[in-house]
Amino acid sequence: MNENKVVAMLLAGGQGSRLKTLTKNIAKPAVPFGGKYRIIDFALSNAANSGISDIGILTQYKPYLLNTHIGIGSSWDYDRNTGGLRVLPPFTSEDGGRWYTGTANAVYENIDYLDEVDPDYVLILSGDHIYKMDYNELLNFHLEKKADVSIAVIEVPWEEASRFGIVNIDEDNRIVEFDEKPEVPKNNMASMGIYMFTWGKLREYLILDAQDERSKHDFGMNVLPRMLADNNAMYAWNFKGYWKDVGTVRSYWEANMDLLDDENPLNIYDRNWRIFTRNRNLPPHYVARESLIINSLVNEGCYIRGEIKNSILFSDITVEEGAKVNKSVIHAGVTIKAGAQVNNAVITERVVIGPGEKIGSEDDGKIYLVTEDGIMVE
Repeated sequence: MNENKVVAMLLAGGQGSRLKTLTKNIAKPAVPFGGKYRIIDFALSNAANSGISDIGILTQYKPYLLNTHIGIGSSWDYDRNTGGLRVLPPFTSEDGGRWYTGTANAVYENIDYLDEVDPDYVLILSGDHIYKMDYNELLNFHLEKKADVSIAVIEVPWEEASRFGIVNIDEDNRIVEFDEKPEVPKNNMASMGIYMFTWGKLREYLILDAQDERSKHDFGMNVLPRMLADNNAMYAWNFKGYWKDVGTVRSYWEANMDLLDDENPLNIYDRNWRIFTRNRNLPPHYVARESLIINSLVNEGCYIRGEIKNSILFSDITVEEGAKVNKSVIHAGVTIKAGAQVNNAVITERVVIGPGEKIGSEDDGKIYLVTEDGIMVE
């Protein structure tokens, strides 16, 4: 990391309601991904690989599993004597206790933590996107532009631009307008929800926002538009790389399937930019001679006697003889009984698929979310 001191604040308290029963019992950043990881691992690993030594994790919605996964941060080398990782849940004070009421409020409520660390810059991150990014590149852009805030943006397909917060810029990449989910977008540069602030300026506007009773205390809705209206130096940094907002069951399934593409730019096998996670220390997977596995990821502890094609299997999964799994994401502890057929599905932890049961068909275009509560179709 640049010699200027950067603290990351990672927003990890979201429910992710569009993921339906995937987030019934856990926060969205704790949702399993890619056969081995949880979604939050990508932002945490980016921070560690970028050399950021101080990071605060802002939790709220059903945090138990997320807290267990993060622990003291040792998987990302954040268990340090100085600096390191701090989990920052809502708390009570002499004014009473309250939940975080917005993204900006979550950071404001931990202003004492930031004052103690005394950074030059504060990096605001979201814990629910899949991507790899060197945050030094964003910092260097921020310094070059002498910005008060720099926002990471990415080009999205024009037909999808109306689903995002669009950032309109001039020829020097200076932000001139925010356009939230426009019906007719002026460009296709979408905000990634990644912000590099100069700390003094952020501190000033967090306090102003907290004093505004009409505010929803959200960065995108309130703090950033207010800074723009006050003519602060705000710039957009164009990120070139893979980025996926896994906000729906279908987009979650698609992002997992992307990992099976040889040309996928995310490249989780890059030894120079590892994605770290908590290790469960399970035995190796077993593949019987009668089994067939094609173009799939299979994690530790699995026992495979059936057929696996174009699928992602987490740990400790049993696929019995004659069972077939195709284009599916199977979470840990699932059992697929003999003769069952699973297509285009996301199956959550510890679900049992019965003998001969059939879920989906190879080309029906639907995604099946299978949980202990039943099957939902998207």
